[in-house]
This record gives sequence, structure tokens and C-alpha cells, in this order.
Amino acid sequence: MDLIVNDIYEPHLENYARTQIFYGGSSSGKSWFLAQRCVLDVLKGGRNYLVCRQTARTIRGSVYQQIERVIREAGLLEYFTLNKSDAVMTCANGFQILFAGLDDVEKIKSLIPKVGVITDIWIEEATETERGDVKDLYKRQRGGDEDTKKRMIMSFNPILQSHWIYDEHFKTIAWADDQKEYKDGDLSILKTTYKDNKFLTSDDHKDLENERDKYRYNVYTLGNWGVLGYVIFTNWRVEDLSGMTNQFTNHRAGLDFGYSHDPAALWIAHYDRKNKRIYVYDELYQTGLTNDKLAEEIKDKIGENYVVCDSAEPKSIAELVSYGVSASPAAKGKDSVLHGIQWLQQQEIIVDKNCINTKNELSTYHWQEDAGGNATTKPADKDNHLIDAGRYAHEQDQEDNWLMS
Repeated sequence: MDLIVNDIYEPHLENYARTQIFYGGSSSGKSWFLAQRCVLDVLKGGRNYLVCRQTARTIRGSVYQQIERVIREAGLLEYFTLNKSDAVMTCANGFQILFAGLDDVEKIKSLIPKVGVITDIWIEEATETERGDVKDLYKRQRGGDEDTKKRMIMSFNPILQSHWIYDEHFKTIAWADDQKEYKDGDLSILKTTYKDNKFLTSDDHKDLENERDKYRYNVYTLGNWGVLGYVIFTNWRVEDLSGMTNQFTNHRAGLDFGYSHDPAALWIAHYDRKNKRIYVYDELYQTGLTNDKLAEEIKDKIGENYVVCDSAEPKSIAELVSYGVSASPAAKGKDSVLHGIQWLQQQEIIVDKNCINTKNELSTYHWQEDAGGNATTKPADKDNHLIDAGRYAHEQDQEDNWLMS
């Protein structure tokens, strides 16, 4: 078995605190370690894992793939049966790794391991979750004998200090930004950064150290909880829109193209013109989609409805049309970014709780600062793929409002 653990994580192989938080900067190796520990625990027997993210659709391309890679690279494939379609990994000893999205409540309720009980729940990208959903997960760990050590494990980048995880687990212990670790009988917290990952290259270090955006440097390089003074959107909130979608008829869709580093981002909404209210009820946010696959995803989500696309890629728009998508280019024009932002600021934006990436972008999209730390009128051109798509989607609404004003 070939399995090498980063030094800072090695003591946590035998950490059995009830609630465990592994957080910090990008490329710190925290998720890789938790995947390693998961595989080792199940292999040793006695422990079953439920691995979650907020939405089921994000699991197969992320945490499932990561655990599968650990199994393969450690030479343990002969001990595991991998069932990707059912999102289950079964060890030869009968213990299992189960996967589920928190948006699939009925599946989570019905998950029962082959032997024993669910001892470990690992929530990857835990900042995507709502407090109530995590509280419900604790209830899923009932059962077993008195000696069974159960764990709730959360891993994430610390996007915003206003998050419920900070309030519940960090504020209560007066956590400091320069603190690395905390542990009592019930709670364990470990903060790591790229400097703790000995498998990174010098180029990896340079990429993180050369980040110029103050917010991103603080969160993704230093691993500190994010604080935004110049956030652009405050006119939005999150709701469960699942029971309302059959009432949505005034559809809007916008597409920002991407492939390798940047995702293809699709904003899907209903616009209530009378009340100036936008309901964002679905999204697509995925890398690696060729235009034929992208067309399939778009048609699956919006059918024959129109999608307004980034006009910088006329060839891609033409290909989408050839695949049966009702696609057209955005008009853009002088100052269209600022005008689009201003228009969106004047609307009430309601985001479905499962539109994780839309929530993240609206939370962190901010104005650039000048040398004196003052806000400029230029937005930071980072993590704004869905916001750009939203501007395209509502381009005609902006024009109509201007004509009526």
C-alpha cells in the first residue's frame, strides 16, 4: 500500500473528536487527507462513511473522484467495489463509503450501510450548506453501541466571516487568524495553507503568493476568514424555490463560456417585472464541457427557451445553434458591465438554496480598491461567471426598463 500523508495531518489519523473542522487556504491538501483517512478507516473495518456536498450533481466530479483516485494510487483497488452510478464504494470487509447531496433528502433518509451504522459524515465544501441541513445530519448518526466514536467532519475554504459555521464554531472559542489548531473533547479545528502541502511545486507557490486581489489573497492564500468591505450585491437572499418553479413562466437564461480553467456558467431565472424581482432557480457551473455536451446540458435545463450568450465567442454560439439550442449573442456595448451591475442592484434577487455557485458569486463579488484602500468603480474580475451570465440573461429587461423610464 502506497499512501503518504502530509506531516501536519498525520496526528489526525486517530482524531475522534465529535465535530472536526479542516479549513484554510487553497491547495493545502485538506480534502486529499480526508479522502486518505476515509479509505484507511473503511479498510480497517468498523467505520462507514457518508460523504456529502450540498448538491448531488457536484459529487461525482469532485469528492467521489478524489476518493477513487486515492484508492487507485494506493494500490487498493482489489479491496473495493466502486459503483459510480449508485454512488457507493464497498470494501471487501463489507464496510462502505456512501455519497449523497443534501438536496436529496429522501435518499439520505433511506441510506443504510451494508453492515454497522454510519459513523462518519464528511461534508466537503461545507460553506455551501445551511445550518439546519447539518443539524439534520447529526441525527443520521443515531444507533450503534456505546463505544462507537462518531464524527461530523467539515472541510472548506473560509469564504466569509458572516457564515453560520464561523458563528457556531469559531466565534464561541474566540478564534484568531494566526491560530492553527484547537481541540477539546467535542471540537477539533485545524487550519492549513499551501505551505503545509509538501507535494506542491514552486510554480504552485508562486501562483498563490502572487494573487493581487486582497480578498482572494486573504482567503485562498492565507486561509483566513474572508471579510468584504466593498461587496457589490446586498439586494439578494436565499429561499427554497423548489415548490415554486411550476409557477415560473417569464424565463431568462444567460451563458458565460468556459472550458478548462473557467467554467461554463448558465444563469436560469424567472423575472417578475412588476415587482422588479428575479428568481434564480437553477444554474450550470462546470468545466471541461465541449460545445456538444454543453448543448445537451442547456437543453436539459431550459428546453426550447432562449439563452443569451457572451458575444465574444460567435463560433461557439453557432455550434450551440447547430445542436438545437436557441442561442443568441449579447449586445454588450460601452459600459455594459457597469450598467448591467447597476440594473441588477435595483432588483430584488431571490436565489434557490441549491444554486451554490450563484450564492458564492453574489456573496463575494466586490469593487476593486485603489492604493489607498478605497473602492473604485471597477469590479474585481474574479469569480463572476454567473454574474456575467445574469447580465446577459436580463439584457433586454435592462433595455425595456430604460425605454419605460
